[in-house]
Amino acid sequence: MKLRTVVAAILLVTGLTAQAQSEQSREPLRLGVSIMPGVSLNNPSNFVLGADLRLQQSIGNSVSWILTSGYTHFFWDGGHTGYIPVKGGLKVFATPALYFAGEAGAGFGTQSGTGTSFVYSPSIGTIVARDWDISVKYEDFTKYSATKQLALRVAYGFKL
Repeated sequence: MKLRTVVAAILLVTGLTAQAQSEQSREPLRLGVSIMPGVSLNNPSNFVLGADLRLQQSIGNSVSWILTSGYTHFFWDGGHTGYIPVKGGLKVFATPALYFAGEAGAGFGTQSGTGTSFVYSPSIGTIVARDWDISVKYEDFTKYSATKQLALRVAYGFKL
């Protein structure tokens, strides 16, 4: 049941973003490539490392849709696990350089038995020198309490 809800949400976000992209032609599509070091909030001594690709398209003066996927790896004492998140969301600019973003989607476990989890991640960030995007994000793979993290996302973006 949960998986169907997550898949339906991803399809809805994807459909809305495709429609918004076809309606919005004045701003080019952007691609961001990032690295994300972080800490597990379950145990701050545990390290998290991720990387992602993010598509972004303006749908108004201060709003953009975003579609993100990548890889997140949790390193724990005596173990580790990885997830491939696929998320869609919005980035809202309070100023030309300061934004708030929210994403939701599914996190697919890479190890046997980890399964699929609902994932959401609010963030706050800034654009530096037009091409650099630096943000702090909270991310929660809700299936497991140990997969909540606080991460620094450093990305380079360019027009497609």
